[in-house]
Amino acid sequence: MPSRSVGRSVVRKEGRGKVTGAARYIDDLTFPGLIHARTIRSTIPAGEIVDVAFGFDTSGFTLVDYRDIPGRNIVALIDDDQPCLAERLVRHVAEPILLLAHADREALLAADVRIRYREAVPTYDATTSPIAFKTIAIDKGRIDQGFREADVIVEGEYRTGHQEQLYIEPNGVIAVPEHGGVTVYGSMQCPYYVHRALKVLLDLPDDKVRVVQTETGGGFGGKEEYPSMIAGHAALVAIKAQRPVKLVYDRVEDMLATTKRHPAVIRHRTGVKRDGTLTAIDIDAVIDGGAYATLSAVVLSRGVIHATGPYRCDHIRIRGRATMTNTPPNGAFRGFGAPQTQFAAEVHMDRIAEALGIDPVRIREINALRPGDRTATGQRLGRDCSALAVLRETVKRTDFKRKWRAYARLKASRCLKASRYKEGGSRGIGLSLFFHGAGFTGGGEVKLASKASLALTDRGARILVASTEIGQGTRTMHAQIVADTLGVPYDCVDVNAADTGQVPDSGPTVASRTCMVVGRILQRCAEDMRERLGRLTPREYLKRHGPLVITREYERPTDMAWDDNSYRGDAYGTYGWACDVAEIEVDRETWEVKPIAFTTVHEIGKAIHPVLALGQIEGGSAQGLGYALLEEVVMRDGRMANAQLTNYIIPTTLDTPPIDVVILENPYKHGPFGAKGVGEMPIDGPAPAAINALRNAGFDLREIPATPERVMVSEKQEPRHALHA
Repeated sequence: MPSRSVGRSVVRKEGRGKVTGAARYIDDLTFPGLIHARTIRSTIPAGEIVDVAFGFDTSGFTLVDYRDIPGRNIVALIDDDQPCLAERLVRHVAEPILLLAHADREALLAADVRIRYREAVPTYDATTSPIAFKTIAIDKGRIDQGFREADVIVEGEYRTGHQEQLYIEPNGVIAVPEHGGVTVYGSMQCPYYVHRALKVLLDLPDDKVRVVQTETGGGFGGKEEYPSMIAGHAALVAIKAQRPVKLVYDRVEDMLATTKRHPAVIRHRTGVKRDGTLTAIDIDAVIDGGAYATLSAVVLSRGVIHATGPYRCDHIRIRGRATMTNTPPNGAFRGFGAPQTQFAAEVHMDRIAEALGIDPVRIREINALRPGDRTATGQRLGRDCSALAVLRETVKRTDFKRKWRAYARLKASRCLKASRYKEGGSRGIGLSLFFHGAGFTGGGEVKLASKASLALTDRGARILVASTEIGQGTRTMHAQIVADTLGVPYDCVDVNAADTGQVPDSGPTVASRTCMVVGRILQRCAEDMRERLGRLTPREYLKRHGPLVITREYERPTDMAWDDNSYRGDAYGTYGWACDVAEIEVDRETWEVKPIAFTTVHEIGKAIHPVLALGQIEGGSAQGLGYALLEEVVMRDGRMANAQLTNYIIPTTLDTPPIDVVILENPYKHGPFGAKGVGEMPIDGPAPAAINALRNAGFDLREIPATPERVMVSEKQEPRHALHA
């Protein structure tokens, strides 16, 4: 019997191509007769287009505007509100208006297009915007009763900013007109999203549109929905010119025009007994959707479902709104709304503990969800609920309580000095407890009806799915699941390209679903194939019976139920659980915050590939620290003012502390080999852990990123209750 690969860190399927340079990304590819395209964009945040003038000889150029669209002028996704090319109205800076193409890229970049506008008054404040893309209400128990039972009520407002995905490879596609339709090659996460959008835009049937994912240099959600836009632009030019068209953004255009994490304003009002028991949780959350809806509705959905944090309470009221502003649309980003709301929940939890004079570990131990508890939506948690396990392991591993008390004493001694202590630095330690639902929210997986196929080969099997490899190890992890289920060596499992002309729609590569959901469908395919093979080898079966392809579709577990109207029931098949501890130092001359140690404990069901899981957790944690401390999108007049790597600051290896990762396994019965999701959860916890560490050091921040300017003005002037724990 071949050795098992699940649970082992086998060689990555795409590893050799990447380390040798053989892997070819979209800008490495070319086709005979290829021309280059460029997008002409709006320069105002709101108004009307009056006229367009060309300050160059247009001969030899291909020009495309909304009148060249054969189908519907929309980027098909959830709401049909976003045009592929603006017709008259402009709703944000960098909105696409016109497309140019030419064989000479230098001539293309030199082309001068002048657009006159009639400007309107823009809206920038999401909390006062009169237009809501989505509103959600979640109610559990009776909120008034919960507040009557409280001894103390703690209120707070928390703010999070934009965050740029900053994948290593910018957006890019090549569109090739062929067979009366179009084939699009590109850097993307969700080929079938692009396929559907192109069918609507171009008014073409299924078989005339083909979408092929090329090697992709990262996504983080930024290549979930946006490739539908850039693919549409390239396809329109290709069809008009009847030549292959390459459209690749440079870094400035990518940062200026594409989606980012939704900024959020979250208000908490919490009732609590003197012993620390939560009696009422009242939350109001507003996220800034930008100019068009994109994925704001589902980002809001995940955000509000996670808004209480991993805590039990009988009386909960949550209200969420995603509103419109005249800024570039916001969209998917790793965590998908949960980092914003759990930041607020965890910073608020430390403030509750402080108000009661108890330590931050104890407040969480009292209120953490246990197996059998019900969440805000009424979902009863199973045996794989691991909130207390990750909390206790992290606290033990970091000696958290001793360090927290020591830093609190140092802070208090400084505060008591007549002359403020300015030399040296201030240190603090902070903790966050968090959870993350794996898979699409509510009935989303049922609506997707994802399919996966497995084809028998001479050596073993070939995986046929639309799930994309974007650096996280999809091909490797899927092959491990199939190999062990089928009973063949890992090297005998091949993975087909994510090509809509060859693979079924297995849903998007998002929402921590690629392993748990698609991996489970593949496991079922492999189980069926193993039964069909019996005692025959793959070669013997093919010789005797001919080709064999097994296709299976997602089946919702029978114990799950969800109501989209009331937001009641099982929001997710299961949850991952994690706890972070961050230790920071503040330079009291520059007011910069430096993380000096970071520990994270993640319970993910089963680590199919331990090194890949470790990489996801480390990378997500570093990205979360950037969100907390460094990454500030500066918006001026609706435009990103720092759309370049010289002044949009992300963590480098010099800014990243040693990261100690612990993986716990508490299997989910419906996951392949017990696996849950892992990709998104790591980004949920670092920001509140870092801000709580700042609180421990004597700084009261309720907004991120914690820039030096914000840290400098947030220093507390009085000692608090921290020493009473």
